[in-house]
Amino acid sequence: QLQLVESGGGLVQAGGSLRLSCAASGNIFSINAMGWYRQASGKQRELVATITCCGAITRRGVTNTADSVKGRFTISRDNAKNTVYLQMNSLNPEDTAVYYCNAFGKVNYWGQGTQVTVSS
Repeated sequence: QLQLVESGGGLVQAGGSLRLSCAASGNIFSINAMGWYRQASGKQRELVATITCCGAITRRGVTNTADSVKGRFTISRDNAKNTVYLQMNSLNPEDTAVYYCNAFGKVNYWGQGTQVTVSS
């Protein structure tokens, strides 16, 4: 089993920045990657960024970032804290969504979600 605890969402003006955190606990080595997805109101959940970690011993640190956020969002990890971060810069209203932490392995785990609202 794995537990994911997210933090860092909130309200920010366009052009501002936020940093999301996702701390994992439990059977860390059962997963190969962690990342962030988002779901805007009335839309499907979409990939934001992922990073390999944990059980992917020979391929840790490989990132994948959606084209819509490249150059603005950066995913990183702190192995000692089993935490993944999403630094979001130059936010715009289209980034408004609930952001979900994801941990991927034989089982897919999801966090509870954190709201990010960008005002114009």
